[in-house]
Amino acid sequence: MNNKNIYRPEIDGLRALSVLVVFFYHLDFSFFKGGYLGVDIFFVISGYLITQIITIEFTQNKFTFVSFYERRIRRILPILYLVAAVSFFASYVILFPRDFREFGQSLVSIPFFSSNIFFWLKSGYFETSSELRPLLNTWSLSVEEQFYLIYPLFLVFFLKKKYLLPTMCFIFFFIVLLRISVLQFTK
Repeated sequence: MNNKNIYRPEIDGLRALSVLVVFFYHLDFSFFKGGYLGVDIFFVISGYLITQIITIEFTQNKFTFVSFYERRIRRILPILYLVAAVSFFASYVILFPRDFREFGQSLVSIPFFSSNIFFWLKSGYFETSSELRPLLNTWSLSVEEQFYLIYPLFLVFFLKKKYLLPTMCFIFFFIVLLRISVLQFTK
């Protein structure tokens, strides 16, 4: 199946809006203090599109995990590795040795899509400021790719066993409410 068959031009506008929110947040515009909102919008759009693609391919008996992950690899890795390479050379010139050492550690987390975990473990009062972390933006890509490793498995399972879907939706909804409640009471 060609993904152009399900192209939705209005979604490009939503993507542009989410990117602009993040961009203006990084420019420190006072009106755009919710940079994470742009990332969240992008995640929702991406999840919607992937669900649509997998569901259509599944109903047409054309979905395979190999082709799904191969498309993700072709779409993500070339530009990701280009950004990593350019960042490496720029960081070598610009950063102090301690900061460059941390940069190297963050570089290692990229192929494993674990940047979000790396930067979470490195966050703290005495840690390097975000301006000296050229690959900090890869945290969101790591979250997205971790989602794509797990979500297609669940989606295909529920497409095969539709009778379980209402029960699982209720369970997931309950887990989310429980998580929100725990976060509210731990503040």
